Amino acid sequence: MSIRVRHAVVIGGGIAGLTAAYRLRQALGPEVDITVCEASASVGGKLRTLTMDSGPVDVGAEAFIRRRPEVLSLAGELGLSAELVTPSSVRPVIWADGSAHTLPPGAFMGIPASEASIKGLKGLVSPAAERYAAGEAERPFTWEPGADLSLAELVRERFGEEVVRKSIDPLIAGVYAGDSSTVGVRAAIPELARALDSGAATLTAAVRGAFTPTAGSGPVFATFRNGYQTLLNALARAAGAEVRLSASARVLSRAGQRWRTDVASDADIVILALPGHALAGLLSGHAPAAAAAAGEIRHASSAVVTFSFGDDSVLPEWSGVLVAAGEKLDAKAVTLTSRKWPHQGGRGLLRVSLGRFGDDPPVTAFPDESLVRVARADLRVLTGIDVDPRAATVQRWPDGLPQYEPGHQRRVKAIEEGILQLPGIGVAGGYLHGVGVPACIASADAAVTKAIGDVAG
Repeated sequence: MSIRVRHAVVIGGGIAGLTAAYRLRQALGPEVDITVCEASASVGGKLRTLTMDSGPVDVGAEAFIRRRPEVLSLAGELGLSAELVTPSSVRPVIWADGSAHTLPPGAFMGIPASEASIKGLKGLVSPAAERYAAGEAERPFTWEPGADLSLAELVRERFGEEVVRKSIDPLIAGVYAGDSSTVGVRAAIPELARALDSGAATLTAAVRGAFTPTAGSGPVFATFRNGYQTLLNALARAAGAEVRLSASARVLSRAGQRWRTDVASDADIVILALPGHALAGLLSGHAPAAAAAAGEIRHASSAVVTFSFGDDSVLPEWSGVLVAAGEKLDAKAVTLTSRKWPHQGGRGLLRVSLGRFGDDPPVTAFPDESLVRVARADLRVLTGIDVDPRAATVQRWPDGLPQYEPGHQRRVKAIEEGILQLPGIGVAGGYLHGVGVPACIASADAAVTKAIGDVAG
């Protein structure tokens, strides 16, 4: 097999785009020109590491799930395995009805999966709600294979409304900045959907079957000692691509057998590593059904306010706080960074996450001063912290989180089927098969494989 490629372009310089550039370099060799075009003033997308009080801190995504192999494998390839660190054993709490509650053990995304997780609901939900949840395994259960329900619809019927609001929604808000009514089971938790399709007798059994922990598997999460910038820098070096910043692509057209954009010279391969809302415009003239599907994917805006207090004495002994639906607070979560991550200990770092899907106006519309003020007010309620920080910074993520609503898989299928008709084009990003860093890396791998396959002779 011979591959005739002179130039490859990657539109989007987030983790998916940089991974795609690296994979292109591996596959095509040192002679091919590779250009990465990023609309903003820096690469990294939703990964960003800042220096605060003379040390690094991530102000976007801060960790990845270790049970997926993509980040671990990529770190190994790039010689970064020694940079990986895992969190402490300190646990988060759920804030509901004006007080902190222990996170129920043995649950997945807040869905009870064991007798222990049912018992862990005590105090978090009312006695009546606890009794109803405890009876889930005894009630008849009907599931239509292929059904595409929201997580709220599924869990509400089996465990009750209080479990949805106080156990499920706090975790969903932390991942998607939405709630369980706007998250489809099939797209957001495909392992659970498969277990249900396979005939699980109850929802508890389905969760237990889909997410049985592996003995000796170690911590669930990991991150990079000096922040995700470590990974971004290594990818950029290994890719050896020309990086163009403030280069927002608005045009994609055919130029004979090649592709033309308004941000780079003609290319044999173009990887579109863009948010879903930005993809639609580039595809509209070539794959209208795919463009329409991309345009249907809605996004949430969020902001992260990070504080440094200089030492850990003011931080409670929790790794974080997840806020239940219906609380009169603007914060959806607090990460007590210096408690959660031992390598950040002693710095008094924490992050307040603001913004939910459907907010009007979005949280990103407010000035820094307002966001810092709101974050500090909620911190006083949630943690009792009422001292001035040494430093504070605000990071906005406008339209940063795609919503995996019911019907999302249909939309993704339409996008991918449309792309199949475009030789040399690949798509990658967090709107496809998962919002986490491992899923973004996997999407980049698939996009490059598809595009190179198209042009291979």
